[in-house]
Amino acid sequence: MKSRHALPSALLATLVVLAVYGFIIVRRGFSAKDQPSALEVIVARTVRNVSLAAGAGNLKNSLPETRENIHEGLEHFADHCSFCHANDGSGDSEIGRNLYPKPPDLRQSPTQHLSDGSIYSIIANGVRLTGMPASDHDPDDNWRLVLFVRHLPNLTPAEKAEMERLNPSSEHDEEGHHGRKDNLELQHH
Repeated sequence: MKSRHALPSALLATLVVLAVYGFIIVRRGFSAKDQPSALEVIVARTVRNVSLAAGAGNLKNSLPETRENIHEGLEHFADHCSFCHANDGSGDSEIGRNLYPKPPDLRQSPTQHLSDGSIYSIIANGVRLTGMPASDHDPDDNWRLVLFVRHLPNLTPAEKAEMERLNPSSEHDEEGHHGRKDNLELQHH
């Protein structure tokens, strides 16, 4: 008799918890600037893991871990990835801070413990329900990014400075505009 009532009771308890959680989320709003809750982090990582193609974790990097390959990955990352992930891989960029879910800190164990094939699959295919797009670049470029992601925990200040020089600037910056504050200051002087 107990087992017959256990499933409906568990289902009811789950629905109550979800309703309370939903109420809390609606009350606080849906700002992308908020930090995700622990549950949302778990859901985001689960979505990432589920999005990996079958067998992706078994893929092996065909490129050797040379300074040249890592440097080409650095250049590609600075030009295409740093907008969201920041040059140091922390995710602490203007865009990254305002995405929801936030980009992961690529230097930390949740990323560094992924297999090369899993990181490659995430780069090549993107992750649905996040800001991570699929790459349309050459597979070797994506494998170089994998090498660079592995290098991020050891990024040197000189490499970070080089990346800052490699970061693309917007047309707005190139035209000599430096944002609203600078323009207002010029008008007042």
